[in-house]
Amino acid sequence: MATRGDSRKLSLSDARRRLTALSVGAAAALVALLPLGAASAQAAESITVSSTTSTEQSGLFRHILPIFEKKTGISVKVVAVGTGQALDIGRRGDADVVFVHDRVAEEKFVAEGFGVRRQPVMYNDFVLVGPKSDPARVGGSKDVVGALKKIAGARAPFVSRGDRSGTHAAELRFWKMAEVDPKTGSGSWYRETGSGMGPALNSAAGMNAYILADRGTWLSFKNRAELVISVEGDKRLFNQYGVMLVNPARHPHVKQKAGQAFIDWLLSPEGQAAIGSYKIDGEQLFFPNAGSDA
Repeated sequence: MATRGDSRKLSLSDARRRLTALSVGAAAALVALLPLGAASAQAAESITVSSTTSTEQSGLFRHILPIFEKKTGISVKVVAVGTGQALDIGRRGDADVVFVHDRVAEEKFVAEGFGVRRQPVMYNDFVLVGPKSDPARVGGSKDVVGALKKIAGARAPFVSRGDRSGTHAAELRFWKMAEVDPKTGSGSWYRETGSGMGPALNSAAGMNAYILADRGTWLSFKNRAELVISVEGDKRLFNQYGVMLVNPARHPHVKQKAGQAFIDWLLSPEGQAAIGSYKIDGEQLFFPNAGSDA
């Protein structure tokens, strides 16, 4: 049988439990009324950037993103594919920012209402890479179009990315200037890999073939085998990169504020300096040129 003292203990215990429950409830109600993040550390914001394989495989993003993330608290997820695919991701609204290198395609993306204001960020150049044995005899030339004519004439092995990337688009422009249809060599001397720059370079190294590459990825590429730079210095090999916010008017879920913060940082003196400071073996991979008309 419970004594009077036991009843008192139970009552005190019940009171404590009720006070605890009230405190928890009050705290929960207070949190619900406060702005998001006011009662605890604000959840980290994140954006998705669809970009080219060259910016990722060259190591540029590994260099610059920690600087941006530390400054802003905004984390960046990069989807690295060919430029054509990166623009398609933006068209579907599956990215907040698009950062690629095919000005014609970029301007079309904006004109069609998928992007907001294309802005130049940086540049480097393309190089024509080939085997040391140089079967097409193009080594040392500064004429990429003439070199492609010789490669086609010699039916020397050539690897194409074949993936609608900015590099692939540039390669096709050069073949057109050379008045050569490389498709006539498909399956023999002309091989399309449908892959990013790194895997395509691996294929070229394995086949001892010529390939058009962006200099950034080439400088960071380790599996060179017998490959060397055959042609460089042609002004037509200029390779410009641009950035665009995916249009929130078309895709309302786009993180406009955070996405624009990333773009603004890329174009700022700090972002431009971060890009320019990225080097491999003392050689600069990308050259900032925000504010230019490139």
